[in-house]
Amino acid sequence: MFKTTVGIDGMMCGMCEAHMNDAFRKAFDVKKVKASRKDKCAEIISETELDEEAVKKAVEETGYTFTSFSSEEYVKKGLFSK
Repeated sequence: MFKTTVGIDGMMCGMCEAHMNDAFRKAFDVKKVKASRKDKCAEIISETELDEEAVKKAVEETGYTFTSFSSEEYVKKGLFSK
């Protein structure tokens, strides 16, 4: 699994966060997504690595500004993880 962090500028409220979450869910097969207006980013957990250009397109089509992209392998941490 992969954790992708996307920098997004222009989100002002909870509805903005919801719009970005919906846009990522619609564009990609994601396990989890959480946009934050306070942190100006979204964290996406997915089975496959996401394409930077496709992520940028999804952000800009929603009307916000794409500012950064980083992806790393993600290991689920929890009570039952190995």
